[in-house]
Amino acid sequence: MNGEQARPVNGESRLVYVYAVAAPAPGLGGRLAGVRGVADAPVTLLPEAATAGPAFLVSEVPAADWGEEALRHRFEDLGWLEDTARSHHRVIEVLAEHTNVLPLRLATLYQDRDRALEALNRRRDAFAARLALLARHTEYGVKVYVAPGAEPDGAPAPPTGAPAPPNPGRAYLQARRAQRHAREDRYRQAGEAADRIAAAAARHATQAVRHPVQTGPLARGDDGGNGGTGENILNDAYLVPDDRTDAFLAALEEAGRDLPGIRIDVTGPWAPYSFATPPPDDRGTPS
Repeated sequence: MNGEQARPVNGESRLVYVYAVAAPAPGLGGRLAGVRGVADAPVTLLPEAATAGPAFLVSEVPAADWGEEALRHRFEDLGWLEDTARSHHRVIEVLAEHTNVLPLRLATLYQDRDRALEALNRRRDAFAARLALLARHTEYGVKVYVAPGAEPDGAPAPPTGAPAPPNPGRAYLQARRAQRHAREDRYRQAGEAADRIAAAAARHATQAVRHPVQTGPLARGDDGGNGGTGENILNDAYLVPDDRTDAFLAALEEAGRDLPGIRIDVTGPWAPYSFATPPPDDRGTPS
């Protein structure tokens, strides 16, 4: 977002918030009736009569709350960030039910509608080409988790009835070495399983993106209280043709069989967040 003044509306400066680029579709503007986005703002198309080419999905938001200085502080507020992300993605999901969309990053802002429209027109051909590539495709996420090891952190207990080791210190080191080797074997096998799962998914997808594995609390892979925990070892997104969805899901189910200690979580269908990187905008870049 450049340094020009935001457009005043009823005495209050406003900025244009852009959620996504939408492919043209009959009656698309009417689908937005009653849809509210970030800051509970109404959502509209830009241009409003978007019938011949891509359009921006926009809201107008108060500059006082969405200017660069305000956002620097707001992005440190996790509660605000979560609410804003939910509102942003909810708008995109509404449109994704009716047309192809290219989701844009959170807080993509322009000083006014003219600046936003200028950016859209400058990249119209590139947007149209990307939308055409994503037509009749849907994103699915595939996460693979390896179950926690059964061995305790300390040295494993000797088998029942086993003779006492002559040297407790040496026995402890041997037990720890065996424990480390078992853990290494488990992760090697888990990596091979993840490769097998990824290969099965890729056979039914046109594109794939490998995201960083989740760490911290998310890495436990808690499935919402159903007892599923583990360490995330694969975090992929796949762009799947709509007529291949059943085959994609069946392939993952087959790939996950006979893999003890491995859990596959499939999420979606999603709008193509992982495959919608817009072309660079070197003039009037939004903030």
